[in-house]
Amino acid sequence: MEIVLGVLRESYFLFGRMAPFLVFGYLLSGMLHVFTRPGAISSHLGEDSLASVVKASLFGAPLPLCSCAVIPASLALKKDGASRGAVLSFLISTPTTGVDSILATYALLGPFFTVYRVMASLITGIFSGTIANVLLKKDGHVDGVSGGCPECAGREVRAGGTVSIKIKGILRYAYVDLIKDTGPALVAGILLGGVISFLMPQHIVESYLGYGFLPMLVMLVVALPMYVCATASIPIAAALMLKGLAPGAAFVFLVAGPATNIVTMSVVARNMGKKTLAVYLSSIIFCSFLMGALLNFLWPAFSAELTIAHVHDAAFSMRGAAGAASVFLAAMISLDLLKRMVVLLRSGKGQFFEKSVGGKKAHDIDKGESA
Repeated sequence: MEIVLGVLRESYFLFGRMAPFLVFGYLLSGMLHVFTRPGAISSHLGEDSLASVVKASLFGAPLPLCSCAVIPASLALKKDGASRGAVLSFLISTPTTGVDSILATYALLGPFFTVYRVMASLITGIFSGTIANVLLKKDGHVDGVSGGCPECAGREVRAGGTVSIKIKGILRYAYVDLIKDTGPALVAGILLGGVISFLMPQHIVESYLGYGFLPMLVMLVVALPMYVCATASIPIAAALMLKGLAPGAAFVFLVAGPATNIVTMSVVARNMGKKTLAVYLSSIIFCSFLMGALLNFLWPAFSAELTIAHVHDAAFSMRGAAGAASVFLAAMISLDLLKRMVVLLRSGKGQFFEKSVGGKKAHDIDKGESA
């Protein structure tokens, strides 16, 4: 019980620190979603040039697309005529940043880490897109868009309509759709951060995951295959850094985790070719290691510190706007999880009835019970 309470206390602290920034970040993300036209973006990304690659990275950085949702969006850009380099740049820069993720990074990791993460993500995307344009010949359009999340792919930008329609679209995307996308991963990330903060001995991290090449390699191996969104990875990285993990190794995790996972790699290989996948992965690995090593060098030089380190040992309470934001965000996440449980229970009930009556449909049984 002591361990459970300790983990929950650390998780409560991480959540309370992030909540106000996440609520505001989700709102900005909803505004971007409503007022951004994909057709206008793709019209600037058709040439095999550095300009199109840079534009793709800049367009993608603030967009609220997770590692799942960015796949169909990227392939849709390719289908609309965007160059392969621009697509790769968009595919890397978008899931590693995002307005909500940027604000959450500031909440836990501080202003220096936040600015560095955004700039390094843009550089990684631009580097990958430039290499793709140089080494890979331009091919035709992708015939179809496969992979990714059907729910994410089906959400269209609602730029038209009255003011009330736009406001409803902003709020729905911000606090329903985005929480549906990121809520479960965010809860898992916060709980894992709480476990690390409470249970992991500091001397182990300092001894084996401090500075040097090995910690970055370990974080890369852990991050490459797993699905972790840019926001949910932040409390994990913050908890590890509080225990002594080098900022460069945490940066590798924050870049490689959201930008790569098994689904993304398989979709890139199937729709854009194995050579494109090789450029995609090698660019992420090279840039994350290089930028991680540079961060390790700059961190003490700029006397950078974690935001969370200043208040972690102080008494923490949720009051005022921070408390209201925490309660609101917790309520929305709980509501989403409750909806998921209801759907799961209904699905299980239907399967049970189908098996019980030898193949009859569940709704027929429900009608009979009601009668």
